[in-house]
Amino acid sequence: MADTVPPHVRTRIMSRIRGKDTLPELLVRKALHAAGFRYRLHDRALPGRPDMVFPKYSAVVFIHGCFWHGHDCHLFRMPSTRTEFWQTKIMGNVARDQQAIIRLRESGWRVGTVWGCALKGREKLQLNDITAALAIWLRSDLSELEIKGASA
Repeated sequence: MADTVPPHVRTRIMSRIRGKDTLPELLVRKALHAAGFRYRLHDRALPGRPDMVFPKYSAVVFIHGCFWHGHDCHLFRMPSTRTEFWQTKIMGNVARDQQAIIRLRESGWRVGTVWGCALKGREKLQLNDITAALAIWLRSDLSELEIKGASA
């Protein structure tokens, strides 16, 4: 099926998709900062360039969009056009995510993931609950944390 918009319009649309400083990321960052946590952003020296790095706690946090990272929830639906392209792209993202987590864990980092469905959509959680869960995890010695929507 042909694209419904001209190439220059599609280029403009796709250029507006952010890879960092997304609204979900900003919400979590602001809440954790208000709770007294300090962090670095998008450290290029670490595998996967985590959204937040907490050196004091040897922890990193990723804020993953459910579509781009292939999360099995109500926010993810494989596009019906160019399905092979999208499957390849999303599965590549998932494989890179898994590899980054493995490399981070081997380097002694604890890894937390907050999924987009926890922050938006019909299954979203309260931001205070997400912040509290992250705060408890950061202060603990648990190696991994995953926060996802209510029924995901």
